[in-house]
Amino acid sequence: MLRGLDPLLTADLLYALCAMGHGDTITIVDANFPAATCARRLITNQGSDVTTMFRAIVSVLPVDDFLPKPLLTMQIVGDAIITPPAVAEIHEAASAIGIEPARFGTVDRQEFYQRARDSFAIVATGDRRLYANIIITKGVLPESL
Repeated sequence: MLRGLDPLLTADLLYALCAMGHGDTITIVDANFPAATCARRLITNQGSDVTTMFRAIVSVLPVDDFLPKPLLTMQIVGDAIITPPAVAEIHEAASAIGIEPARFGTVDRQEFYQRARDSFAIVATGDRRLYANIIITKGVLPESL
């Protein structure tokens, strides 16, 4: 056990987060996502939901400051304008820790799948909500930290 870390941050997940470099991505997905098919590295936590996992990961992972949209979610097929309830909840969680809504982007389903395949790792949760998926681009820590 380590002090001060969210218990969702398992040894495998912490290793992946630490091994990632600036610009690498990690994808957090719902239970419907074909994670095993898409993942280079698959980390599973069926007891969590995407929002809770997002909070845990961004508590230790810097989000990229160089990209205008370092956080990407999947658009609803056939209606790219609507924000799914799960994504709205992720936005609220991000806002609560100072991540502005403008830092989020959306991509269509096929592009999301391709970007997930290119991710350093995929974290598969047990979240059963539709479109509860997010890609996070890792940033850098300044020297002073």
